Amino acid sequence: MLRLTLFLLQWNLVCDDDWKAPLTASLFFVGVLVGSFISGQLSDKFGRKKVLFATMGVQTGFSFLQVFSTSWEMFSVLFVIVGMGQISNYVAAFVLGTEILGKTVRIIFCTLGVCIFYAIGYMLLPLFAYFIRDWRMLLLALTLPGLLCIPLWWVVPESPRWLISQGRLQEAEIIIRKAAKTNGITAPDVIFDPMELQEMTSQKQQTHTILDLVRTQNIRFVTIMSVILWMIISVGYFGLSLDTPNLHGDAYVNCFLSAVIEVPAYVIAWVLLRNLPRRYSMAAALFLGGCVLLFIQLVPAHLHVLSIILVMLGKFGITSSFSMVYVYTAELYPTVVRNMGVGASSMASRLGSILSPYFVYLGAYDRFLPYILMGSLTVLTGILTLFLPESYGTPLPDTIEQMLRVKGLKHRHTSNSTRVSKDEEENPAILKSTSF
Repeated sequence: MLRLTLFLLQWNLVCDDDWKAPLTASLFFVGVLVGSFISGQLSDKFGRKKVLFATMGVQTGFSFLQVFSTSWEMFSVLFVIVGMGQISNYVAAFVLGTEILGKTVRIIFCTLGVCIFYAIGYMLLPLFAYFIRDWRMLLLALTLPGLLCIPLWWVVPESPRWLISQGRLQEAEIIIRKAAKTNGITAPDVIFDPMELQEMTSQKQQTHTILDLVRTQNIRFVTIMSVILWMIISVGYFGLSLDTPNLHGDAYVNCFLSAVIEVPAYVIAWVLLRNLPRRYSMAAALFLGGCVLLFIQLVPAHLHVLSIILVMLGKFGITSSFSMVYVYTAELYPTVVRNMGVGASSMASRLGSILSPYFVYLGAYDRFLPYILMGSLTVLTGILTLFLPESYGTPLPDTIEQMLRVKGLKHRHTSNSTRVSKDEEENPAILKSTSF
C-alpha cells in the first residue's frame, strides 16, 4: 500500500482523480483473481514445480517493467499481470510443500514457514519505503531479489503425490528414494506394490477438470462453503491492511505494526493447528477478529491509541484464520483436485480482495462503516466454519470418494438400497415378510 501511495502521489492521482486509488489496488487483485483461476488447472495438468517457477518469472519480469511505466494506465496493466504471477506461484508453492512434507512438518511449513517469511517481507516494506521515497527505485529494490530464486530449480523436487496421480510412479519413486537418502533413511526395496503399479499403468489415466469440484453433493458443499469462507476472510485481511495509512499516527509505523502483528498470529495459528481441531480453531479466530472490529465504533474519538490497538487485534484474529484456512482447505480436497480446489478457493478470495479497497473507501463517508461491515461478515463466517468437516488427525484424501463429509450431510446408502431393490424384484415375498 505504501508503494501504491507513493506511485499515486507521483502521478498526482488526488482530488478529482482519487477514484483511481482504489481502482489501481482492485486491478492488481483482478490479476490475482485470473491467476487463481488458471494456476490451479495448469498446476494439476503440468505439475507444481513448472508452474511455480514459470509464474515466479512472470511476477519478477513484469514488476521490473513497471519501473519504466510512463503513465497510470501502463502501470495498472502491468500491475494486473504481476498479480496473476504473484498468486499463481504462491498457491503452487503452498500445495507443493503440502504434498511433499509429512503431517507435522507440513503444518510448520504452511504456518511458520510460508507465513512468517511473508510477514518478514511485509515488515521490510515500510523500512524500504521509509528510506527509498522514489517509487521507481523502491519497486526496483523489491523486484531484484526475485532473481535469487533461479538456483532453486535444481533443489526443489516435483510433488510425488502429483506424479502418482498422473501414473508416473517411476519418477515419484526416484524422488522418494532421494528424499530417504537425504534423511538418512533406508528405503524399502519395493515402494509401490507391483500389482498396483501394473493396474495403474494399464488403465487410462483419468483427467479431472474444475467441474469435479461440484460433481458430487459432498464436494459441492465443501466448495461452496470454502468459497464464502475465503472471500470474507480476504475482505477483512486486505481491508485492514489497505486501511493502515488512514489510521492516526505515522503511516510507516502503522504499516510496520500491521506487519508485526502477523508474526504472533501465525505462531498462534501453528499452535492451534498442531493441537486442536481445525473447525473450532478457525471459528475462534474469526469470532475474535469480527467482535473486536465491531467494538471499535464504541471507542471514544480521542482514544486514538486504543483504536489502533483494537484494529491490530482484529488484524491478529483475521490473519490467524487466513493462515489456517490454507491448511484446512488443502486437507479437505483430495490429491486429484487439491491444487484446483485451493486455486478456486483462492480465486474466491480475490473477489473479496477486489472489493476490499472499496470497503476502505466507505470510510470517507463514515469512519466506522468499514469496521462494522467487515466485523459482521467475519462473525457470520465463523459460524459457517462450524459446519465444515473436521480434518484434524486424518490422512490426506487422494480421491473424491475418500473426502470427509460435510457436517449434517446425510449418507446415501446407494449400494444397500440397490441390492434390496434387486432382491425385491426377484423375490417379492421378501417385502411381505418384512412388513409389519
